[in-house]
Amino acid sequence: MSRPVVVLAGGTGGAKLARGMLDVVGAEALVVLANTADDIELYGAYVSPDPDLVTFWLGDRIDERGWGLAGDTFHVMDGLRELGVEVWFNLGDRDLAIGLERARALAHGRRLTEAHAAISRALGVTARVLPMSDQPVRTRVLAHGRWWPFQEFMIRARAAGPVAGVDLHGIRSAKPTPEVLEAIRTARAIVIGPSNPVASIGPMLAVPGLRDAIAEANARVVAVSPLVHGEVIKGPTRSFLEWLGQPLTSDGVAASYQGLLDGLVADQPAETVPVLETDVLLHTPAARRRVAEETLRFALSLG
Repeated sequence: MSRPVVVLAGGTGGAKLARGMLDVVGAEALVVLANTADDIELYGAYVSPDPDLVTFWLGDRIDERGWGLAGDTFHVMDGLRELGVEVWFNLGDRDLAIGLERARALAHGRRLTEAHAAISRALGVTARVLPMSDQPVRTRVLAHGRWWPFQEFMIRARAAGPVAGVDLHGIRSAKPTPEVLEAIRTARAIVIGPSNPVASIGPMLAVPGLRDAIAEANARVVAVSPLVHGEVIKGPTRSFLEWLGQPLTSDGVAASYQGLLDGLVADQPAETVPVLETDVLLHTPAARRRVAEETLRFALSLG
């Protein structure tokens, strides 16, 4: 098997790029490392939003609203509301089934990696989607005078800044899985998706040993900027970059990775890192394929 292309993904931008990369290199040559610090346990289910989002995109099962399974129903959530339960985290019926099956597998001693691999296979996805770690890590955000679990910050607090702090609970006990380390070791290119550098990619790079493995890999590391003409299309990236002390520029994005990048794909130039200037909007299948193809070509040219 040829050396894989490894994509780091958290959230919609990374998932879209991964879908484009699937078209470019095929399922056998694609490995996606997904952030699990947004995971949450509720309704008796273990919900893993980023690995699931990536899987739904790779399987062409994503709903048009941008999250969840296409055509899913919400009868269970409606039933909970009828019983007086506060439903602040809306989960479709089939999405809930995935979380319940993941919880069952974990309760029976399966690793998170194994549990998600079984879910991916059941959904017809053959590209590998790997959780960053089998140990639990949970992002907490300090905003509005209190610490919020990440999903509560995003939904209850509507992701409203300013962000005053970020904590990764459990990060010291986490470690990269053997599958993650092998994918990085054998990669021909490592691509960081256009996800939030702090809240989505940051937890992955903070897993002890994972950043070092990337830095030591025999592959160039290229990031795709989450900024379009200096603006954030979706999500709280602005607030997190401001907390980090970085501007909404290509140089700000590059600086957030603290010297890890060999190059950046962006629609604006930078002074601190080689840049492939191109349109990075991932709004159509053709655009996703083009950006993935140009990004991979750029990464390989840096070698």
